[in-house]
Amino acid sequence: MRFIFLFPVLFFCLLSCKNNTLKLKEIDGKQININDSLSQVAKINTFIKPYKEHIDKQMDSVLAYSTKALSKTDSEYNTAIGNMMADAVMAYANPIFNKRTKFNIDAVLLNYGGIRSALPQGNITMREAYNIMPFENRVMVLEISGKKVNEMFDYLKHGTAHPMHGLHLVINDKGDIEESKINGAPVDPKKTYFIATNDYLQNGGDHMDFFKNPVSIMDLDYKVRNILIDYFADNDTIAPVQDDRFIKI
Repeated sequence: MRFIFLFPVLFFCLLSCKNNTLKLKEIDGKQININDSLSQVAKINTFIKPYKEHIDKQMDSVLAYSTKALSKTDSEYNTAIGNMMADAVMAYANPIFNKRTKFNIDAVLLNYGGIRSALPQGNITMREAYNIMPFENRVMVLEISGKKVNEMFDYLKHGTAHPMHGLHLVINDKGDIEESKINGAPVDPKKTYFIATNDYLQNGGDHMDFFKNPVSIMDLDYKVRNILIDYFADNDTIAPVQDDRFIKI
């Protein structure tokens, strides 16, 4: 009997709600600033402690030694740290590319803004590699025309110390190109060239539009940061130098 009595009541309640349109009147919220003033939760700290200790052990493991501190602001046109990054990409990416295609990479071009930290003098740990290159950028090898290589030199002549390997650029005090070479030779407009870069620049990042719509493209599935880690692990002492790959006369 109780069920029979309640059913009509529920029916009329639902019918009444259906006939009344509910409207959102206002949304109230507040910002919670997440910083070290927030109290810690002991259970969470206990849970993550073994994972944190394991990661810290890996991140603080010594891979190599740097003879001096290196910064991307050390010079205007090419820097030791930038040269190191580009040279490392060539050394570790080219064997992979050659094995897959039987071709060799002609040059490497990365971006100045991709270097996010200086390399301190002394022991180099995995943490330094993450500090220098915190992004997940992958190495891409692009086949571009000689015309686009010349566009690349026209872009580079404006004077930013982008990491490069296999490129030689000389500009005068007016900013005009005096000499430009790729892989040791002048650009042949009838040829195509293989340039290693990262996926950010391949998509036109930093206005490097000459990388858009290449003749061919290969994703090596190899992160620039991982190349740095492998480079540090394989070289006991790190001592790159500034050279003449991009100079002003």
